[in-house]
Amino acid sequence: MGSTAVARHIYTKAAAGGKRVQAQGGAKNPIVILPDADMDVSTRIINDSVYGCAGQRCLAASNILTVGDQKGAIKESIYASAKSRNTGYGLDSGVEMGPLITRESKSRVSHLIDQAVSEGARILLDGRKEPVEGYETGNFIRPTILESVPENGHTVKTEIFGPVMSLFAVSDLEEAIAFVNRNNYGNMACIFTSSGLHARTFRSQVRAGNIGINIGVAAPMAQFPFSGWGDSFFGDLHGQGRHAIEFFTQTKIIVERWPKEWSRKF
Repeated sequence: MGSTAVARHIYTKAAAGGKRVQAQGGAKNPIVILPDADMDVSTRIINDSVYGCAGQRCLAASNILTVGDQKGAIKESIYASAKSRNTGYGLDSGVEMGPLITRESKSRVSHLIDQAVSEGARILLDGRKEPVEGYETGNFIRPTILESVPENGHTVKTEIFGPVMSLFAVSDLEEAIAFVNRNNYGNMACIFTSSGLHARTFRSQVRAGNIGINIGVAAPMAQFPFSGWGDSFFGDLHGQGRHAIEFFTQTKIIVERWPKEWSRKF
């Protein structure tokens, strides 16, 4: 029998006082939708991602890119789904979206919508115009859609953290990927398509830490992996899954050899 060499990777508790960083950053999450996607289901899921939790989560979608939508079918489907979303008190039956968390948050989101308009954006759907019956003084903003948002403006790169979608029309997948990669954030990016080729191209070329294929990325449980690129993350290792364990450990590598007959040969 020949000799056997074994390498072991041992985790030990990290030394106290070590200077390491583990911090999540902001986000401006894009979703790309192609005309070959199932339009009704896809646009509903996209609206779930944008307006779930009233947009108050780091993985909420924000910039929606419609590819090759010359006749406006994708835009029309997105608008109809957003317009019909039931907004109100979260414990009432049938409510799909609740209020913003504070009055200050409502004021901030409203201000950012006004700022987008001042930059040249057009409001396709204004969620500030219709109060929620019975809760007129609440912190509600209904689903809002902006279009014609200038790419060199403040809105396209600012995390609004509210129920506001920016809608962009692009000609092809290559243009969509270039748009995604120009953003300084890289928290998540999603694509909706029935083409495996387009999905593979997207997931390999976009610069984002969490990728969704025909699904909006949701915040996973702590034991699941989580990633973020660019200004969406600062540090050495991420805060969930195996990275979280490794962050709080020092590693020791042990190489062992137990030969039946001693020799310098392996």
